[in-house]
Amino acid sequence: QVQLVESGGGLVQSGGSLRLSCEVSGHTFSNVAMSWSRQAPGKGREWVSTISRDGDDTYYVDFVKGRFTVSRDNAKKIAYLQMNSLNTDDTAVYYCSVANWRTGVRGQGTQVTVSS
Repeated sequence: QVQLVESGGGLVQSGGSLRLSCEVSGHTFSNVAMSWSRQAPGKGREWVSTISRDGDDTYYVDFVKGRFTVSRDNAKKIAYLQMNSLNTDDTAVYYCSVANWRTGVRGQGTQVTVSS
């Protein structure tokens, strides 16, 4: 049974940084792409970033390009999302998913709150 556990969220001031982690168990981690998505209060969940199985290819939604960096450690079975220059619009619950961000198994999420 695949399980994903996100961590690293918290309260940060605008302009600050956080690094989210996603630990995966029960799955051959290196065989699948990993995705991050987020859900802001009162809004639907939206895709943020995807990283390929080997980490060579990364993809970002336009509004995080240049600020967020996705990475992975296949030996540790952990995916990361480094978030810099955070602003209040980044306040959301962040989720990691195996493969497809819409349909893949995802974790319980980690709350990121950015204060002005």
